[in-house]
Amino acid sequence: MALVLCTILLILEIGTTVFSLTKPSPKRDWTRFRLLVCGAELAVFLLMLLLPGIDLSFRFTALAAVLILRIVTAAIGALVCRSNDVPKKKPLIVLGMLGSIVLLTLSLVPAFLFRDYHGLPLTGGHAVAQTQAILTDPDRLESFETDGSHREIPVHLYYPEDAAALEAGSLPLVIFSHGAFGYYQSNTSTYMELASHGYVVASLDHPYHAFFTKDTDGRTVTVDPTFLQSALTIGSGDAKEEAVFDTTSQWMALRTADMTFVLDTLEDAAQSGTLSADWSYADADEAALLAALRLVDTEKIGLMGHSLGGATAVTVGRREDVSAVIDIDGTMLGEETGVEDGALLFNEAPYDTPLLAIDNETHHQDAAAARQAGEPYANNVVLDHAADGYETYFRGAGHMDLTDLPLLSPALASMLGKGTVDTEACMTQMNALVVQFFDCYLKDSGTFTVAESY
Repeated sequence: MALVLCTILLILEIGTTVFSLTKPSPKRDWTRFRLLVCGAELAVFLLMLLLPGIDLSFRFTALAAVLILRIVTAAIGALVCRSNDVPKKKPLIVLGMLGSIVLLTLSLVPAFLFRDYHGLPLTGGHAVAQTQAILTDPDRLESFETDGSHREIPVHLYYPEDAAALEAGSLPLVIFSHGAFGYYQSNTSTYMELASHGYVVASLDHPYHAFFTKDTDGRTVTVDPTFLQSALTIGSGDAKEEAVFDTTSQWMALRTADMTFVLDTLEDAAQSGTLSADWSYADADEAALLAALRLVDTEKIGLMGHSLGGATAVTVGRREDVSAVIDIDGTMLGEETGVEDGALLFNEAPYDTPLLAIDNETHHQDAAAARQAGEPYANNVVLDHAADGYETYFRGAGHMDLTDLPLLSPALASMLGKGTVDTEACMTQMNALVVQFFDCYLKDSGTFTVAESY
């Protein structure tokens, strides 16, 4: 529908220009005609709001703003030129058309990049509510700033809407960490599915590692350019092993500290029933936060994450108060302990927390090739030392197919790593595995079995 809307608007612009060139008129008449056309374009947009695929979401807000601005500008032009008999110059008419086409097309870029995606169907028995807060760590200064501010971690909670009817301390808590350049909504369908099955899910942002987030002042915090560049350099394979380890160790130190602080803070709030001074929730309701936290069983905690977030979950998952961990397509960088003679060293201590590793097909093949060649690889080492370790992969899946991004923006997902798999089917199956795994280890419900691949 975005393409249809764009086509109609461009036809109106081109038609207006052709008409104006073939029937020259003074500025007073031309500006009135221009006002009429701008009004027609706005009317087309408003009428198409009644059709599926067109709405006032972020996909079309830029276009709405442009159409309103254009009609206001056209009205001012008509008022100023109401007595102007000078003919409108043809070159200016053509330039105006070209400018309008560029402006209208650019304003529709979000509509072309993103789909009208509203999540996957939920299979649990609970409707899902959401709330959010920002947690400020009083023991850590923000390393990406020089103003002496403390590290802030936004946390977004998903929980059963009928929280008041549920017993206090009756639901497991699952904490999610996004990947590099990701953000808290990367696996929203997974959080929603878990919450519908009776879980409290906390998805955190890692500021400056996230594509964007907000701080307590309402300022938008975007990904740090140095982090972005270092990630691209490592991804290209051009860096030496020692330099890679030094860089990734810094990433993991930041992220594990974030997740550890969030876990400790959520546990304290759930146990005390109060929010400490570390909590900021200007955009949320304190009652909603307490309602969600009241449900948390602090003896049943799971961690998960995608990519770098999966690595974070695995390392923090060694804590005794964590009962289950899921690594979604992440290399377990936090389990690398050093470099000796150009070769990585790994943490070979037993991994006592039940662990599920879900990979894309290429990631699985690379790990299998390393195992066959006798080359140590972090994920293989951890799984070999896990008391309850499971691994599987999705055939035809790319890295981003294990997130919601291809469902929201196929174009961006293709740029970042999309495979040939049907992402909706892939995510539906993966979400079912996530629920089954956590049900087994956090709710003591049933047994967990997993196929080699899906």
